[in-house]
Amino acid sequence: MMALLAYFLSPLFWLAVASTKTTEDLFSTFGLWFGDDFALFSNVRATFAHNGGEYARWMANTFLYAGVSSVGAASLATFAGYGFARYTFRGRGPMLGLILGTIMVPTTALAIPTYLLFSKVGLVNTPWAIILPSLVSPFGVFLMWVYARDAVSDSVLEAARIDGAGELAIFFRVTLRSLVPGFVTVLLFTLVATWNNYFLPLIMLNDPAYYPITVGLSSWSAQAVGGNGSNAELLAFVVTGSLLSVIPLIAAFVLLQRYWQSGLSAGAVKE
Repeated sequence: MMALLAYFLSPLFWLAVASTKTTEDLFSTFGLWFGDDFALFSNVRATFAHNGGEYARWMANTFLYAGVSSVGAASLATFAGYGFARYTFRGRGPMLGLILGTIMVPTTALAIPTYLLFSKVGLVNTPWAIILPSLVSPFGVFLMWVYARDAVSDSVLEAARIDGAGELAIFFRVTLRSLVPGFVTVLLFTLVATWNNYFLPLIMLNDPAYYPITVGLSSWSAQAVGGNGSNAELLAFVVTGSLLSVIPLIAAFVLLQRYWQSGLSAGAVKE
């Protein structure tokens, strides 16, 4: 466990240390220790101020793409997973098998066909080109299907129907509370996937004003290492921007972990 902990935390530690260094210290000091000058705050200010504040635009775009996509994908997966788990209808088996099959298809293999489809309807180089594909989460549907089978009791549904509640009322007023841990799980998976998505925005977007943080930092990195090295100071901005981009994900996991814990506790005492 300690070896795994060191493996996963070492890059994050390097990123935090490197963000405190000047451009000169990045090349002249040991990578896993601090430099002569503590330049974190000046690096943060310079990162947000560079090129008219485009880093702030990229961060806002990333919040928009990841926020809308994660909530939308988790909502659709919850509806679909609950339907597959608690209703019997014609074609349920083949449809569920098709969804399970799509989990095995790499998302990168779908990027070019998605681009061609979106170009036909004029959605390329718009925020919808990133949001709409992210709303579809086959793994999220599968996860919610498995979770809803155990989290929702048949007796509770039958009692609600006997009391005269409609299906939508049963879902929103009776079962949705039990599905919250699964909903949050899918939300976090989609949030991380969309936040870190690079290839899809790279081929869908050509206007820097729509870039997410991944493509934006990549463009800075290309400028820093390209040419005659006159833009080498961008390396400090890339490192600092990468550190800042990780903080919202850490905050999301810290704030939402209690829903996972409540779900585990509910399952432990379920009869």
